[in-house]
Amino acid sequence: MNIILLGPPGAGKGTQASRLETDRGMVQLSTGDMLRAAVKAGTPVGLKAKAVMEAGELVSDEIVSGIIGERLDQPDTQAGAIFDGYPRTAAQAESLDSLLAERDRKLDYVIELAVDEEALVERITGRFTCGKCGAGYHDAFKQPKVEGTCDVCGNHEFKRRPDDNAETVRTRMVEYRAKTAPILPIYEARGLVHRVDGMADIAVVTAAIEAILDGKG
Repeated sequence: MNIILLGPPGAGKGTQASRLETDRGMVQLSTGDMLRAAVKAGTPVGLKAKAVMEAGELVSDEIVSGIIGERLDQPDTQAGAIFDGYPRTAAQAESLDSLLAERDRKLDYVIELAVDEEALVERITGRFTCGKCGAGYHDAFKQPKVEGTCDVCGNHEFKRRPDDNAETVRTRMVEYRAKTAPILPIYEARGLVHRVDGMADIAVVTAAIEAILDGKG
């Protein structure tokens, strides 16, 4: 089973991908991670990518496709792949079809975690963590049991990510819509797109995705 998981930053893609990896043995394929791994490993395509990056140029679709192809040939992807951040253009969507077909595989579903922009802004801007152990909290949804004291380690210092602000979140949403706009119509025409309420509880989102993958969604 091979799927594309779509959703803006903060929608919960990483959480759901991790659950699919644990529950179904699927592998999350993030183009950025794969690119770095290929360069580090010195694979043929990785060496090409390294030369391009060192020259300060953008990595071409051909190189990205080559890296995805190398990764799909590794045995741990046989249980299925979760594509994250790829494809982003019509040309890349065509390349992905070819890469899968060459390996007697196909794209089964495109799942979009749909979000309410204002609710997502509240979700992200309210996040903070313990400065010592990293335990997560939220202004509205999960305050420490004792104000100013971490539930886990008792630390009194907390921190927020500098980019967890409303302006940045809204910019990310605009970028997400711009990047997905070219590919959604392609997959909608093929009947592959399913939308899940990304604002629901994590377990509810997981159950909805599982139902889609089991052909019940």
